[in-house]
Amino acid sequence: MKKEIATTAAPGAIGPYSQAIDTGTFVFASGQLPVDPSTGTMPADITAQTEMSLRNVAAVLAGAGLTLANVVKTTVFLADMGDFAAMNEVYARHFPAPFPARSAVAVRTLPKNALVEIEVVAVH
Repeated sequence: MKKEIATTAAPGAIGPYSQAIDTGTFVFASGQLPVDPSTGTMPADITAQTEMSLRNVAAVLAGAGLTLANVVKTTVFLADMGDFAAMNEVYARHFPAPFPARSAVAVRTLPKNALVEIEVVAVH
């Protein structure tokens, strides 16, 4: 089974990809930029961008009937590893223990010059 998850509560896909794919056991969510789906704008700082990215992740998961508590793996992409501590502070408030496994990597540039992008794998 492979079911597309799409919601207007998060920014829509801007290319040939899905917001998420539900396999029946796992939901694989594409990276979520910190774009406000109602305005198309992005906050300026890493704290607000992390908050918005996680809200978008939560909205995509809700489209599959899940919450952040179902997340088992995250990948956080940062434009500047110097923003790690600020991102981590916001991130920690959103995930219950036991925390998901996580990778955090610095990348040269993110789409729309975002400071952060977050992708997740969740389990039903």
